[in-house]
Amino acid sequence: MANVLLQDVRKVYDNGHVAVQGASFEIADGELMVLVGPSGCGKSTLLRMIAGLEHISAGTLCIGGRVVNDVAPKDRDIAMVFQSYALYPHMTVAENLAFGLKLRGHDKATVKARVAAAAQTLGLTSMLDKLPREMSGGQRQRVALGRALVREPAVFLLDEPLSNLDAKLRHSVRTEIAQLHRKLGTTMVYVTHDQVEAMTLGQRIVVLNEGVVQQIDTPMALYERPANLFVAGFLGSPAMNVLRGRLVEGEGGWWLEDGGLRTPLGPASMDRAWAGQTVAVGVRPEHLQPAAAGEVLGFEAVVEGVEPVGNEIFVNLTYGAQLLTMRVPPQDLPPVGARMRVAVQPSRLHLFDGSSGQRLQASA
Repeated sequence: MANVLLQDVRKVYDNGHVAVQGASFEIADGELMVLVGPSGCGKSTLLRMIAGLEHISAGTLCIGGRVVNDVAPKDRDIAMVFQSYALYPHMTVAENLAFGLKLRGHDKATVKARVAAAAQTLGLTSMLDKLPREMSGGQRQRVALGRALVREPAVFLLDEPLSNLDAKLRHSVRTEIAQLHRKLGTTMVYVTHDQVEAMTLGQRIVVLNEGVVQQIDTPMALYERPANLFVAGFLGSPAMNVLRGRLVEGEGGWWLEDGGLRTPLGPASMDRAWAGQTVAVGVRPEHLQPAAAGEVLGFEAVVEGVEPVGNEIFVNLTYGAQLLTMRVPPQDLPPVGARMRVAVQPSRLHLFDGSSGQRLQASA
């Protein structure tokens, strides 16, 4: 096992495109770190630089305390699982698992023992004689994981390994990966564009956008205190609602003024230095609720759609030109096209600078 340290790591392609802009962070020994962001944000490029499959344009990369910028992939003590299973179709599961070990010259006893151990860990013991075409997608992905596992590397790198699976299999294999990490305690770096995967798997998450690290923290810290509007909107499903306008203090607490709309925010904890500023106010769907009878701080919105999903209901609303989503428990709701009064939870608001999108920090 080993830690991974990146110091101002950059990737600039020959055409001038900057894929990664000065990434600096440490993945602790035994940690499962997730790199997440939209397509083209640089997360897979960053993973490939750790693997040695992409040249590092600038900065320093260390694995286990050793600078590996110019070390060949085979000498970095890493194992990588790709999006495609890339199994040899004419080989059995056992042969696929053993192939890399044989190439590295391990003796038959070592190969047999490691293959048996990996198969036991991943529930593949009864499938060792099967060919890949005789297996389900989830089973084939487990074989791909096993092929990395038998190497006993210091660091596992996983590049969107679940993206080819259907929703049910993704959940199942995701659970298996989490259990595997807990059992092995090996350093893992996992790349995904799926924020649900990131939130459920990562001990910490690196959020990237356009090659820039936006924020690094635990899943719930990112959810509850996003550093900027990008992180706020990317993590969470449905996405955070964002209202824009000028912040004013008045009767009943704080208000947000935007043209003809005057939205009550209630007695929220605000810094008076923000008064008069143009801000973006973030409200998670679960913190926007139907206004109670007689609630003076409610505001009227129009119901555009009602989506029951079992244990909760998503209500799509329009408020002026703004689209809002509310998450509520099952209950009777007004029909589509009707008006309803809704209210925000003042203690659960997120305030961002209207220009930069950065989270506003109260002065000491």
